[in-house]
Amino acid sequence: MEACKFIDFLEVLKPWLDRDYIRKGYLGKDGTFRIYFSDGGAKHYEINDCSEARLKEVFTLMTAAGIPVETGG
Repeated sequence: MEACKFIDFLEVLKPWLDRDYIRKGYLGKDGTFRIYFSDGGAKHYEINDCSEARLKEVFTLMTAAGIPVETGG
């Protein structure tokens, strides 16, 4: 798992949204955000400086790009 700041996470995420790299996003009960890639890989992030409302901004970006986002509760 990689710990990061929200702004850094957005910078990493944006290039992936322009391509068919991401299969889905998942926010777990523990607050970690997981990205599942089309090639079968996954990356787990602990975003340590934002609220759930800020994470919903990420969900909006992903769903606008046609990427489903699920939550674990």
